[in-house]
This record gives sequence, structure tokens and C-alpha cells, in this order.
Amino acid sequence: MNSVDFSGTRKCPSKVVCIGRNYVAHISELGNVKPDQMVIFFKPNAAISDDLHATHEEPLQYEGEISFGLVGGEFRYVGFGIDLTKRGLQSTLIEKSLPWERCKSFKGSAVFSGFVPLEGKVDELEVELLIDGVRAQCGSVAEMINKPADVLEEIKTFTDLEDYDIVMSGTPKGVGFVKAGSLYEGVIRKNGVELVRSSWRALT
Repeated sequence: MNSVDFSGTRKCPSKVVCIGRNYVAHISELGNVKPDQMVIFFKPNAAISDDLHATHEEPLQYEGEISFGLVGGEFRYVGFGIDLTKRGLQSTLIEKSLPWERCKSFKGSAVFSGFVPLEGKVDELEVELLIDGVRAQCGSVAEMINKPADVLEEIKTFTDLEDYDIVMSGTPKGVGFVKAGSLYEGVIRKNGVELVRSSWRALT
């Protein structure tokens, strides 16, 4: 089982629950339509990786996200996550009304920082992704269509959540293709105070 660092201890999430199309600007940049229902999909434990790759059968796109770690059915930790996507394959699957697993849930498609305890309200959380020191993405809980509390409530209506499962809350605009050799740096802040910072040198 693949593991993730939670406050200095490695834990093995049973799954990663992902929220798609949760920022209006991101929906627009991909030419998609705002969904009537919350878009939810899963990544298995096998998708979790410490390495960021630029390709997996085709070029991959990065999506930086505020990610939450669960304990006791509640969000108790926060970290930075990269949802990697086979965008070309995804477009084909969408055209054919087929599931997204082949483009979203492959091995190595979920890359995470370490997670730190989440204290107080989540409304003030912000996410930033820098590539070679240049901001590529930034967003906040305030910009989300579905807020974290609503996301958690909806997930619980149809599945069980285990301790240290991870919820990826969606990506703001600015997604693009991963470039091998570039440095990707993810940051989570709360009220401007940095909580998490992690970096990856993209591999081929």
C-alpha cells in the first residue's frame, strides 16, 4: 500500500476522493459546462505517488488542489495535492460518455505533500502552484462552487470513509502540461500564513 505523510507519520489511505469542476474559471478554461450535480470520482491507493511524472502513455496535465485528510469522518488534516490527468484521453472518454478512470486513476496520478493538522475554519484556505518559481495556479475555498463541508456531506451519502482517506477539492484555473525537468512547488496558506510547502522535480 502506498503511503502519505500525516504530521510525520506515514499512513496508507484506502482511497482518494476527487471533486471535479469545482471552480468556475477552471470550467471555462477547459470549455466545459457547469455541472448540475457535484462531480465526484475516485483514485485508488495505487494512484498515490511521491514522484511527479510528465508522461504516462501520453503527456500529463497538472491540477493543483487543496486536499484534506480524514479522521473520524471529518477533515482533520490539510495538504497540497496534484491531480494528474491524461487530457487527450479524457476528451475522448467524455465524447463517448464513458467513465474517467482510465484518464484520472492510473498509477502515479495522485501526488501529495505532507499533511498538517487542520485547525479552525477551512474558509480561509488558499492554494498556490509555482512552476520554476512562477505562479501557475492560485485559488481559495471562497472560490469553490461546492464548499468543503458540502463536499464531505455529499460523499458520505454514497460511500464509507476510512481514517486517512484523502479528499481532493478541485483545481483553480491555470492547468497545463507537466514539463520534465521543471520544479513544481505547491503551497497551502490560511489567512496568508503558510501551512504547507512541498516541491517536486518533474520526471519524464
